[in-house]
Parts: sequence; structure tokens; C-alpha cells
Amino acid sequence: MAYMGKILRVNLSDKSIKKEEFPKELAKKYLGGRGLASKILFDEVDPKVDALSPENKLIFATGPLTLTNAPTGGRYMVITKGPLTGGIASSNSGGFFGAKFKATGYDMIIFEGKSEKPAYLFIDDTTVEIREASHVWGKGTEDTTDILTADSGHRTANVACIGPAGENLSNFAAIINEKTRAAGRTGVGAVMGSKNLKAVVVASGKFKTPIENPEGFKAAVKGNLKTIKENGVTGEGLPALGTKVLDNIINEIGAYPTRNFIDSQFEHTDEVSGEALVEKGYLVKNVACYACPIACGRKTALPDGAKGEGPEYEVGWSYGASCGVNDLTAITRAGYMCNDLGFDAISAGATIATAMELYEKGIIKKEELGPGPELKFGSSESIIYYTKLMAKREGIGDKMADGAYRLAESYGHTEYAMTVKKQEIPAYDPRVVQGQGLAYATNNRGGDHTRAYLISPEVLGIPEKLDSQQNEGKAGWVKAFQELTAIIDAAGLCIFTSFALGAPDYLALIKNATGFDWDETEMMKTGERIWNIEREFNLRAGIDTDQDTLPDRLLNEEIKSGPGKGNVNRLDTMLPEYYQLRGWDKKGIPTEEKLKELEIV
Repeated sequence: MAYMGKILRVNLSDKSIKKEEFPKELAKKYLGGRGLASKILFDEVDPKVDALSPENKLIFATGPLTLTNAPTGGRYMVITKGPLTGGIASSNSGGFFGAKFKATGYDMIIFEGKSEKPAYLFIDDTTVEIREASHVWGKGTEDTTDILTADSGHRTANVACIGPAGENLSNFAAIINEKTRAAGRTGVGAVMGSKNLKAVVVASGKFKTPIENPEGFKAAVKGNLKTIKENGVTGEGLPALGTKVLDNIINEIGAYPTRNFIDSQFEHTDEVSGEALVEKGYLVKNVACYACPIACGRKTALPDGAKGEGPEYEVGWSYGASCGVNDLTAITRAGYMCNDLGFDAISAGATIATAMELYEKGIIKKEELGPGPELKFGSSESIIYYTKLMAKREGIGDKMADGAYRLAESYGHTEYAMTVKKQEIPAYDPRVVQGQGLAYATNNRGGDHTRAYLISPEVLGIPEKLDSQQNEGKAGWVKAFQELTAIIDAAGLCIFTSFALGAPDYLALIKNATGFDWDETEMMKTGERIWNIEREFNLRAGIDTDQDTLPDRLLNEEIKSGPGKGNVNRLDTMLPEYYQLRGWDKKGIPTEEKLKELEIV
């Protein structure tokens, strides 16, 4: 049935470990991964709980296609109530950790309570133990991974851990597995740190995912692989330049947010692009996650010998154009630091960009910076210095570690925080890509692009080309992308497959793996159910619908130059139609009829 059939429930307060039966009756309704974990969080956690209190729960979840040879079948998700938005947090990560965890015979871990002392969880085929972690507390994710791998006695052990950012409860701390892959957004690393949980270590695993219809699944995998290889994005663009293939594309259409969204084109993009990464000799080789035919990861090295992975598109933007920095060496180094310190690099760079604007406008005073460099756009020294300061929560880094919104709020100027629901918006200006703006505004986990990647149709023409600057019909596209992405996340796959694959392709994989008697309508209904239960959690947490909006700058300040000159995002023309298509009331609240239809209440 594609599930291992077991869940680990780990209470860190009393050190108890329970093995529970997987709730198969919920699998068809929520599939797994993000879906089923969101349902468990909804049922077991008070949405109004303090995200950093022991009463919050932290869930590591795989999907039915995790640990299969489905293209990219190695993803896992971390679901909790997040400290950055105050709503549901669910972060997706690749690498090999998710598959290796599922190979130990479990589908999910539910962490409860708080350990009195630093601890980590060790899992192999026969053992599940809470172990002491004081010897790695305070260390970066690279050293932690090396030390705990050695402690495990298994050279091929996989480690998911937090760095100093998570230990010091930064609202945008990430969980890093295998040193470079991140469950990055919404502050899941801070929740892990609040529980004094340093890491999860997975050693040997002998189990395989049971497939309901092996021959049908094999045929579906073969067909999907062929489609991915023949697609221009997944078969050519991403393997050649990684996600930074987008730098020049997005800049050319005038949608590349620059200097904290003051501008929408960066004059130095050629110097920091994916092409520049290759031309300057920084790229060492491509890196692939488990069962991935795309291999979009970039193993890189700097002239001084520093090595790591990336920067990818979002990291290169957040520390580059967003901060006005054209120093590729500094940008790459900042990305390495985020992995080791355990930061979400989008939020980290975007928060520094907000601080730069606050400083240049005289709101942050020079004396507040202490011995640090001036927070000016274009300062490569600043992006390194203040990343370290945020991880330590020292000086002004203490305010910055809470994220751009709370930093700006502390000075009474939230208008300079480019956030939705207090989470920093990524690298696409919604004044040009209008549908992406609607997707930002309605996202259940705040400003984010991976829950409905409207760049596919609006820029890349996948599955068809839409005019990015028009609004008509965008509400329907956003809804469909949100629900299909929920299915991809719940299944245990990477959304990059959606550049090539569509709903019928995912349906063939899921049906043959699980044996569900789904049609496409039923599958998409499951995606809708996941989206609505997340929405309901947020409403109960106090995230009211007036937060379905964008920063004032993007709604009212016209782009000054370039292809998008004169544009603002016209959210007001799209949002009512979106609510109507969702079957919600005019205020954006799911109706009782809709919740009953989806069997949520």
C-alpha cells in the first residue's frame, strides 16, 4: 500500500517512545506527508498554542512515494505551528534523509514536549533511542553531522539537525539534512530548538516501500522519466545551470526584486547569475537528491578553498539583488553560512535587505550597529557580518533574528517589510507576475512561491503561456496549482517535477503505488482538503483574512522603470474570484458547507 504502517511518537519530556499503527483510514483522505501530518497537527495541537512552547508538536513525515524510484521520490516534510507566521508551518526537504528514514520502517515521527537537556533521536532497523547531545550543542550543522555520523558507527548515516540559529530560536531557523538540504521556511528549526532537540540520526534501514501494483508502477515511472528527460526545463535548463537558470530570465522581464523591492531589475545580474557561477569556475559538479533525474543541485568551491552547495536562485537573489550586492563570492559564502548556521536563506537575506533600507532611511541609527559595517545596499561585508550576528542574537542581530516584519515593527515601520503573514516574499516581483502575487497573498504559510508556482505559466509557459501582467483567470490557476502542489508534497515528491508532469502523471504513480481507486477528480479533492484544513488551522490560530494581502509597496507604488513600468499588483481584482472559486464566503472563510463537503468537520 506504499506505507510502512508505523508512526513513532517521541515524548521528549518523559523520554517515552511509542510505536503506533499508521492511520490507514485517513491515508486516502490526506495521502501522507504534508497532508496527513497537517491533519494530525489540526487534531492534536491547539492552534493558539505558543509555537515555541512544549505544547507544540513537531512532525517529520514521509509520503507514499518516498523511498520509491518515482522521479524525486525521496522528499520528507516537517510540520508544526511556526513561530514566524504564528500559523501552520510545513517545510519540504530533499537529499536522502527522507528515504533513509522511511527505510527504517516508519512513515512519521511525532515529537512532543521538551527535553531537559540537549538531545537527539537515533533510529536504525532495531533501535530507537533518545541520546544526549550536549557535545554538539552550539555547533554548526556541518560539525554536528560529522560528529553524530561518527557516533552512530554507520558511515552512511543520515543526519537532520539544527545549527546555532535554531538553538537561539531565530524565527526563520531551518532544519538541515546532509549539510546542504533544508526544510527551510516558516521557522521549523526554531521549534526543534525550543524542544532542545538537536538532531535526528538515521542509520541503517533495510525496509522497502511496498507497492500495490508493481508492474503498473514500473510503467508509470518509466513514462514519467521519459517526459522529464525530454522537457526543456527539467531535461536541459535545471541540469545545466540549476535554479539560477532563472536569474537573467526573471531580470529581463522586470520581475527581479532589487534593493528590498524598491526596484524590479538588477543592473548587475550578469555578474551573479547561474552563467557567472560556471564562467568563474565556482561550479564543481551537479548534485542529485534521492531518485532524482534532474540533478539541479550545485556543488561549488570558492577561490580560497571554501566548499559547499549553491547558491541556488533564491539564495543568490536574497543575498544578491535584494541587498544590492554584486559580489558572487560573498553571496556564495553567505549561502554556505546559512546551511551551517541553520538559517532559511530567503528570510535571512531578505531581513538584511529590510535592515538596509531602514538604515539608509535613517530609521536604524549608526550607533545601533556597534562595531559592525554600515547596513548599506551593495555592502558585501554586511551580508556576511549580519548573518553571523543574527545566528548569535547579538546586538541588532537579536532583532533581525525575529524576521523582517518584527524588525521593522520594532521601529514602527512595517511598510518596509516585504512579507506576507510575516514571512519574507521570495524572488519574483508580483507587480509584474500578477498571479504569483495572488499566490503569495493567499498562501497558508505566508510569503512563499513553492505552494503555487505561477512562474510556470506566467513566465515559462508551462503548461501554457499566460500574460504575466494580466489578471483575468489567474484565480483559477492559483487554486489548481495550490491543490496539485499539496498532492505532490503529500506524496513525497519534488515540485520541480511539475515543470514536466501533470495531474494524470501523478495520478498514475499514486494509484499504482497505493492501490487507491482514485480518479483525477478525487485526487484533486484531496489536495483541496489539505489546503482547507491548513486554512482552518490558521483561522483558529488568529490569522484573520485581512492578512491575505501584499505589502503596500507592491499594491500602491508603481514600478519606476523597465518592462513593468507603471505596474502595481491588482490583488483586489483577483481575490474575490479566488474566494468564490474556493467555496469560501466573501471574507475568505471556508463555509460550513465546504468543510462538511471535504469531511474536515
